[in-house]
Amino acid sequence: MTTSATVGGGRLTERMTALVGEIRAVVDRGLPPELTAYLVGERLAPHLGDAELLTADQCEGDPARYRQHVLHAEGDGSFSVVALVWLPGQYTPIHDHVSWCVAGVHQGQESETRYRLVSDGRNAHLVETEHVVGPVGSVAAFAPPGDIHLVRNACSATAISLHVYGADVSRLGTSIRRVYRLPAGEQR
Repeated sequence: MTTSATVGGGRLTERMTALVGEIRAVVDRGLPPELTAYLVGERLAPHLGDAELLTADQCEGDPARYRQHVLHAEGDGSFSVVALVWLPGQYTPIHDHVSWCVAGVHQGQESETRYRLVSDGRNAHLVETEHVVGPVGSVAAFAPPGDIHLVRNACSATAISLHVYGADVSRLGTSIRRVYRLPAGEQR
């Protein structure tokens, strides 16, 4: 599944510019991915839900699929900040990521189903491990491996989440490393 991308190109709010600076200070420490994600999550959380974080254009959805707005990509490729806008019923495929990731709910609510890859040495399949509903202000931080999930807007209103990835999403086009088929016997 592809998403449309809008590059913020210097149109960041003061609040977003401040957040990018806070993220940069954490990333520049060169800590392990799990700790970096945790600390970036701590910096992101206080900004979530603030009406001055995003511009109106950065809150626009797409009726065909969830929409990705690339707000900032660090010049050295060390991180990107993305707003994902989800209209009701929109969802990702089951996927994992190219790098550590922090996701915070800015508006509405997101539902996330997490999976674990299980192998018997010859065959592999996914097992659902957890279902999490994230209201405004909730933050999830993770790093590969073990970051397989599906995210959806199961509400009747638009949801917006802020994602920080330890990669240059403006260059890659997406943070998704691999898409997985639905586990046998499971329905959406």
